[in-house]
Amino acid sequence: MKKIKLGITGCLGRMGQQLIKSSKKNKNFLIISLTEIEIQNKNINGIKIQKNSEKAFKDVDVIIDFTMPKCTLEMLKIATKLRKKVVIGTTGFNKSQENLIKKCSKKIPILKAGNMSLGINLLMYLTEIASSSLGKTFLSKVFEIHHKHKKDYPSGTALMLGRGIATGKKKNFYSLLGKKFLNKKTFPYGKKINFNSLRKGEIIGEHEVKFSSGKEIITLNHEAFDRALYSEGALTAAKWLKNKKNGLYSMRDLMNFK
Repeated sequence: MKKIKLGITGCLGRMGQQLIKSSKKNKNFLIISLTEIEIQNKNINGIKIQKNSEKAFKDVDVIIDFTMPKCTLEMLKIATKLRKKVVIGTTGFNKSQENLIKKCSKKIPILKAGNMSLGINLLMYLTEIASSSLGKTFLSKVFEIHHKHKKDYPSGTALMLGRGIATGKKKNFYSLLGKKFLNKKTFPYGKKINFNSLRKGEIIGEHEVKFSSGKEIITLNHEAFDRALYSEGALTAAKWLKNKKNGLYSMRDLMNFK
């Protein structure tokens, strides 16, 4: 099999570094482009770090992006012009930015996921089923923990799980978006979906969805112990996306959930 030529944005970041490490171990990929906001005249494994540009991406097959929304949209503008396939693991997009990504997906294949873990995406699927099955008598909330370096909250994964609750209820997610708490010991259920985010230590990621009727509580949760699961999931997504037509895809499509 011909190796997939890979471009990695945010190559000096935590996920960028992990992607480089995982890609070197995967015989299906060849890294040919690395980009960063501030290039600092560095190179990694003989590859010069560049800023996002047509020159940086012209020879890649797939770009994998774990950065910040502003950087992702900058990259997408270039990728759309060059007709490159893109895997987006960046989180924290607002509604208008989400719409812009959808617009770009009409011209190029994009796989976007708030979390690249296969386990988390199974949790998302189970959340939808639980939300649909339990009905209106159960209130729900989402709790997540990440390392102290993570800036955005709630995490993209927590918001993704919130969307799963809304999908199960056949409701618009934004109409059910409740309060967003940070570093609270406890937080309430509500008629809308409340979120609590905890930032401490070097925790890779823990997510929990709770449903309560007042008489019983159902808990669905996932814990991540190795950051490699995200980079390996992103590489699985890149390989899957290689032969796809234009459109906006998710890990759900990759895993063939109905």
